[in-house]
Amino acid sequence: MDHFLDYRHHLIDSEKMKQQSVDIRLKKRKRLIVGIVLLGVLWGILFLLSEFTRFRIDLTEEKRYSLHPSTKAVLEAIEEPLEVDILLSGKLPGGMRRFQQNIEATLETFNAYSAAPITFRYFDPLGIKSKEERDEYIIYLSEFGINPTNLFATENGAQTSRLIFPGVIIRNTTHETGGLLLKGNRGMSPDQILNLSVENLEYELVNMIRKLTRKEKRAVAMITNHGELQDDQGFGIVEALSEDYEVYKVPLQQAKSVKDLLSFDVVIVAGPRDAYSEREIYLLDQYLMRGGKLLMGIDPLAVDLEKAGGEGTVAVGFETGLDRMLFNYGVRINKDLVQDMNFGYYPVVAGEFGNQSQIVPLPWPFYVVANRMSDHVIVKGFDQVMFRMVSSLDTVKATGVNKTPLIFSGQYSRKMQQPVRVAFEDMSQEPDISLFDQSNLPLAYLLEGTFSSVFENRFLPKAFEDDPDFREKSSDGALIVTGDGDWLQGLKDPSSGDPLPLGVNPDSEANFANRELLQNMLKYLVDPNGIMATRSKDLKIRPLDKKRVQAEKSTWQFINVALPVGLILVIGLVKVYLRRRKYAKRR
Repeated sequence: MDHFLDYRHHLIDSEKMKQQSVDIRLKKRKRLIVGIVLLGVLWGILFLLSEFTRFRIDLTEEKRYSLHPSTKAVLEAIEEPLEVDILLSGKLPGGMRRFQQNIEATLETFNAYSAAPITFRYFDPLGIKSKEERDEYIIYLSEFGINPTNLFATENGAQTSRLIFPGVIIRNTTHETGGLLLKGNRGMSPDQILNLSVENLEYELVNMIRKLTRKEKRAVAMITNHGELQDDQGFGIVEALSEDYEVYKVPLQQAKSVKDLLSFDVVIVAGPRDAYSEREIYLLDQYLMRGGKLLMGIDPLAVDLEKAGGEGTVAVGFETGLDRMLFNYGVRINKDLVQDMNFGYYPVVAGEFGNQSQIVPLPWPFYVVANRMSDHVIVKGFDQVMFRMVSSLDTVKATGVNKTPLIFSGQYSRKMQQPVRVAFEDMSQEPDISLFDQSNLPLAYLLEGTFSSVFENRFLPKAFEDDPDFREKSSDGALIVTGDGDWLQGLKDPSSGDPLPLGVNPDSEANFANRELLQNMLKYLVDPNGIMATRSKDLKIRPLDKKRVQAEKSTWQFINVALPVGLILVIGLVKVYLRRRKYAKRR
């Protein structure tokens, strides 16, 4: 009887356990169904929201996927679809692959904000089968500054090299433009150039799109008739600015009032040699007071290099009348010449070979190759800039004016006060490095803020005695000053005599960034909060420590691969053990 009761109780317990097991399965199934329904409802809500509004959430620390408002404005104004050819393609090493992924990600972000679709594809110029068509296309790319880069990499322990084209071509239905995306300073390591290029991707790409979609050009005035750059000497400025601006030569004597200058977005004063009258200074001053933007390259010392042979000549100061104006605004151009151990070259006749003169470029410390730039968006990550006979700058007190140094001389420099002897024969002697005991002398300044007029508390020039629009303070003017006007003058091709673009040096294979510097200065002056502001982006790419990677490779491989699998196995075994133990007790 007892056995029968035990058996019955056992059957009842077994039935209860089965019923509990069924209940548990039903609850799990119910939860699963409820979860799927909730996910479906959430997906449906998000889908409906996406139909009515678009939003992106950038969770990265550096806001990597966020665009500057000026970039969004350019993208929202696009009226027709754009196609982008990414020329950086094929099998790439880690750094270049990361750069390629950043180009792709930036274009996808652009497409998210664009009023018209932006599509892209990868296109390898070296993949063109016909040699003639391939060569022709490579020459075509060079017109946009896209020259091939020789990429060295290590594959299976062996060094390999191949040509890549780190640039893009962008087109709409009528026009096409392009540009190089991998840019940096010659003193930078490959990793630094990659990091800087990633930081500037937004600027470079939106600048190309703006060129393609722009409908109007800004107006720029070049002041003439004071010994400034004339005819071919001004070719470099016009060539550098012709894509974005209409450049006009303006004889200031013919301007009747300040209103004649206000139609120009920027006024350039490049290397004057003659004095400005009080009337002309008044016009420039009041142009600045009314929100005008000035770019001034001033030479305080005059040097006639044609007389620098033999015992040489002397550089002496001369007055343009602009020095006093600049001093009032907060910057002083010193009456000196800077020499730098990071120098350029000057071509001299070294002798005769038969009936031909032998021209040899020799080191010339008066030509300063400046490669130390500030972090300002105008010059951030900039390549070398060539100054010829440059003077140093100082700042003086000017209430309300912010003064930002842009470019400096090198680590070994010196200032030579007037009168300065300039002689080619000095090239034959090794420079005495002990004399170059100064460093980082400012060569260019940006002035912004509230300027005080030169004519504040003074009699106005006779022609403007009763000017009712005279202003003592500026609104939002800006001024860039360099201690040299020659950096705005292009050189000539020695064989043809044709003028060359700014920065092109016929005496060496190295070219300088004078052209890009002028373009950046004007972009900033015209619109300081525009696309130039995108160059302030600072991304932390965090390159790996190669020595540490090599030393800790096995440890981190174990942590990232073996440890997670091992933990899952251990947890699984423990869980099985606990379940067996639990149900074994119940039996």
